Amino acid sequence: MASVEQHAIKIIKAAGKQSPAYLSLPAGAALEAVYQAAECPELVRRTLGRPLSWQHRTGITVEQTILSPNLAPAWIAALLAWGAVVVFQDGGQEQEIALADFLPRTASRQGKLAAVRLPLDVPGRVWGEAHVAPMPAADPVVTVAAVVDLDGEDVREARLALTGVWYEYARLAQAAKSLQGALLSDRQIDQAARSVAQEITPQGDFRGSADYRREMAAVLTRRVLEACKKG
Repeated sequence: MASVEQHAIKIIKAAGKQSPAYLSLPAGAALEAVYQAAECPELVRRTLGRPLSWQHRTGITVEQTILSPNLAPAWIAALLAWGAVVVFQDGGQEQEIALADFLPRTASRQGKLAAVRLPLDVPGRVWGEAHVAPMPAADPVVTVAAVVDLDGEDVREARLALTGVWYEYARLAQAAKSLQGALLSDRQIDQAARSVAQEITPQGDFRGSADYRREMAAVLTRRVLEACKKG
């Protein structure tokens, strides 16, 4: 049986003053432990608190959600937007892969999934999250999570992750790249929202048609980027 220490959530201090610290989430840790961790980024915590119940968070591990994103798509979207990396260990060797590269299996890996790492205290980081659901406790039909790293007033890096609009359960939108190197202005936000609507490939079902999902993706993208603009 694994020890409590093996599943302990901890902060890893990177070498060098300019390097950010990381929050390490062990593969075997329950989602409830992540939800309760004081250092957990609020965006990540928010997507764990809805619509997952305490019972679900207690019974599902970090590893299970990474290998089966359908268990918690909104949480996966938050991890993608935050720039999470997955860590594999093979003997004494450690390998880091961006979650965005691991999910579509575009990056080769060796060993066993050991942890998920989230950067902390990133300078100029702002975020936003919005979703639409038939009722408060129901699974969202569409979720959008945005993380923007600002350098003064200019966007240094931006990531937009969506659920409910792809073949995949959660995925990053390429449209976010249009924000980089520019001011986060109303014009740029509107352009990004329209680009997202053109990029996504939603499939309709009884919870929402393809047109509805496309429209909501644009609306929610504007909403989360406006939240980022407000800081």
